[in-house]
Amino acid sequence: MSVMIHPTALIEEGVRIGAGSSIWDNVHIRRSASIGEECIIGEKSYIAYDVKIGNRVKINAFVYICAAVTIEDGVMISAGTIFTNDRFPRATTSDLKRLRSSAPDEHTLPTLVREGATIGAGATIGNDLVIGRFAMVGMGSLVTKSIPDFHLALGHPAKSVGVVCRCGLPILRFSEVSIDMEQEVRCSACGLRYELRNRSVVEIEPPVVSSEEESQGPRGKARLDIDLSQV
Repeated sequence: MSVMIHPTALIEEGVRIGAGSSIWDNVHIRRSASIGEECIIGEKSYIAYDVKIGNRVKINAFVYICAAVTIEDGVMISAGTIFTNDRFPRATTSDLKRLRSSAPDEHTLPTLVREGATIGAGATIGNDLVIGRFAMVGMGSLVTKSIPDFHLALGHPAKSVGVVCRCGLPILRFSEVSIDMEQEVRCSACGLRYELRNRSVVEIEPPVVSSEEESQGPRGKARLDIDLSQV
């Protein structure tokens, strides 16, 4: 599978893009960023240097992904999402005489988006946090703290309000159950089962990974180093 890069996209040196990925118009990918296989990077999105993106990730239009962000396989990032990496940014030194460097430093804090997660349109993602496996962030939410696996989080700031299935369907609201209650819940759409323990969600018999997929590992096939002369 070849890589599709729109003629208006700007791909800097050292970028690695996996087979089958599509980079759409006016996308800017900075040096040494890494993008997996079969990804879609939507129009006018920006990916900073050294960002790591897994396989089969969908990034819609007008998304800003700053340095120190890692996105695992199968993540959905909807249009207009903004990532941040500095809690107390300043443009200049204290005396206003010199611009501060934009290069990562001790104030640059990481963000990790775990596999299968979804971030809704227009969300703002803070830093020094983790968005858990198959978690779902509602559109327009402001994420300031880590979100556990399979949690649905909404609001300003975002708070966990329920459990969401691998398939994306909400399964229950925390307001409907006791906080310390342990119970099994099942998705009405796909039948996958989960155990809820003090709001911690544990999968029961998750989908089986084939031996072929397991042997390929999280990156599977070889990546393609982009020849900038062909872009």
